[in-house]
Amino acid sequence: MSRIGNKPIVIPQGTEIKINDNNVVSVKGKLGELTQVVDPNITVTVDNDNIVLTRKSESKDHKSKHGLYRSLINNMVIGVTDGYNVVMELVGVGFKADNKGQVLELSLGYSHHIYLEIPSEIKVETVTERGKNPLIKLSSFDKQLLGQVAAKIRSLRKPEPYKGKGVKFQGEVLRKKAGKSAEKK
Repeated sequence: MSRIGNKPIVIPQGTEIKINDNNVVSVKGKLGELTQVVDPNITVTVDNDNIVLTRKSESKDHKSKHGLYRSLINNMVIGVTDGYNVVMELVGVGFKADNKGQVLELSLGYSHHIYLEIPSEIKVETVTERGKNPLIKLSSFDKQLLGQVAAKIRSLRKPEPYKGKGVKFQGEVLRKKAGKSAEKK
């Protein structure tokens, strides 16, 4: 039983939902438009101000896809109405971030600068305050794309376990290891 898949999705005011014959769901809102191809074993219908997903059988595969597509469509609806934000923090001496349009320039302790081109669907902003770690603020209506770009930025210099230096999400709690001096007592 898919508990997530059985919950209806409430359509907010000003959001349009179109369901194609080929099981393609399009969601259009004030921030943008997203589409998702849905598995043929899952039926998507619009009742009043709700989107309802039903599955054709009780097989394990159909149950898992029922919850998956419900979550994907719900993320699309939230994205085009409210949007998503990710704030990343650069922890380390000399770590810098700067953006020129959609190109993000990072200085992460390597012998060279890293230039990363951000897709046009994502708005990027860098904040550098004296005495604080530099921040990278990403915002978009597409949750999947935003997560991919944030993961790519983080992979350029993952936080290391001893001092915590690297690129991390704001509010992320890192488990630090004790160094060599912790063993000697």
